[in-house]
Amino acid sequence: MALPRTLHYEDARCEIHRTVVGPYANNVFVLRCKRTGDAVLIDAANEHDQLLELCRGLNVRKVLETHGHFDHIQAVPAVREAGIDVGIATGDHFLIEGTYDFVIADDDVFEVGDLRLHTIATPGHTPGSMCFALDGAPVLFSGDTLFPGGPGNTSWEYCSFEQIIRSIEDRLFRTLDPRTIVMPGHGVDTTIGREMPSLDAWVARGW
Repeated sequence: MALPRTLHYEDARCEIHRTVVGPYANNVFVLRCKRTGDAVLIDAANEHDQLLELCRGLNVRKVLETHGHFDHIQAVPAVREAGIDVGIATGDHFLIEGTYDFVIADDDVFEVGDLRLHTIATPGHTPGSMCFALDGAPVLFSGDTLFPGGPGNTSWEYCSFEQIIRSIEDRLFRTLDPRTIVMPGHGVDTTIGREMPSLDAWVARGW
């Protein structure tokens, strides 16, 4: 049964639920197919009791991690113990220390009932950062790759500002409709069209 208090977006085919958890105010999204009731959770970030309640209420079948940073994976052990499989990209296996069940690769398609979720590799914030685009709807789950006002943090030694800029320009701005709603790993939504004109300014400031 759906939990209306978490409903963030819907159309004729899907619901997207959102809850904010943990000390870093992580966004956790659940994409649910209206016809079949199947659902997938994006980032098992924190507050596992709350997320497990959400998973039970919305029939979550698997978890897709946008990347392996600690604030996005704190609830992974609990959801796996509850029998929900967790996937992450190979490039971030070193961050999640083996606690995953399947690999997410670039240009994968995950079926969620009648819905299709396409993976887009966007390295830079981490080597294995992934975005997820919903087929037939103007929705992108961007993790920590793209926020209102710029790219995610690239200050760690395994990150690359140049790479995240290439990811955003080549994989997001050049391929997605400007009306696409960007649902990031923290904070509020934006759109591709709203952020696109600022790319040169981000490059000039260097972060």
